[in-house]
Amino acid sequence: MGAHETILKLQEGVNRSIIGQEQMVERLLLTLLCNGNLLLEGLPGLAKTRAVKSLAKNLEADFSRIQFTPDLLPADITGSEMYLGEEAQERFEFQPGPIFANIVLADEVNRAPAKVQAALLEAMEERQITVAKKTHQLPPLFMVMATQNPIEQEGTYPLPEAQMDRFMMHVFISYPDDAAEREVIRLVRGEAARRQKPAAKGETGAAEEPIAQSAVFDARDEISGVQISEPMEDYVVSLVGATRRPAELSEELAKYIQVGVSPRGSIALDKCSRAYAWLQGRDHVTPDDIRAVINDCFRHRLVLSYEASADGVTADDVISDLVKLVAVA
Repeated sequence: MGAHETILKLQEGVNRSIIGQEQMVERLLLTLLCNGNLLLEGLPGLAKTRAVKSLAKNLEADFSRIQFTPDLLPADITGSEMYLGEEAQERFEFQPGPIFANIVLADEVNRAPAKVQAALLEAMEERQITVAKKTHQLPPLFMVMATQNPIEQEGTYPLPEAQMDRFMMHVFISYPDDAAEREVIRLVRGEAARRQKPAAKGETGAAEEPIAQSAVFDARDEISGVQISEPMEDYVVSLVGATRRPAELSEELAKYIQVGVSPRGSIALDKCSRAYAWLQGRDHVTPDDIRAVINDCFRHRLVLSYEASADGVTADDVISDLVKLVAVA
């Protein structure tokens, strides 16, 4: 089985346990394939935690969940040096924290103060952490998926723009439709029944074999070969440039955009559009591939003005206008 078929099998396995959130699962896979990190925002109970746990279950990967709270310390994430005693050959030994896993869930990341949030920065960007002047490498397969709750903002610590920029994608999820809601109820009911029912004689109850990590690395190699033509590169650059010089397109956009997208945004759009094209079975990028991922790559990198807030204009509204105004070369 090739890398493409294996990753589609992984996507299918996660979708079996996450009903009505196919786009979230797709974005989760795209981020993994692009070796990035994901910020997921949605109301409680929308399967954010379940999605990343399902990904780790279907993939041969170590999973770690960190519940961010106001009393959390940076060492609770990175680990710390433990004193072994005077008679030990090495008096201190590093005890790895929960960040040392393949897939790390930072649950409600905005509920911990800035110094704790900052403990993730080096891990997300450099794939390493430094404790007591010693650098420790993280696993080759590593991804942080952080979640935020858009309500109950009292007592939270909003992520600064510099840290938001470290996330490759920022995905919003909403309620499933009625048909999916019905399937969710049936799925959970069936899972509860299977847990309570004793295994029949001769029945092992073994789950399907998880997919090896090597499939992800093979997929990344194939994605690196996906072609993006010069006109498509120009399109990406034009979209990014429009966020920095909006007055060239529209006075109204210029009124709403305070700070444009950083170079990390253009890199993310390039990587994600190529990975999206690969998932669709193509070896080249089209304008539709770029448009399919631009909102998730740009929305957390745009800083909107007070006028935008006063007029009820969101980052997605601004991005939609950009896509309409910027022509494909």
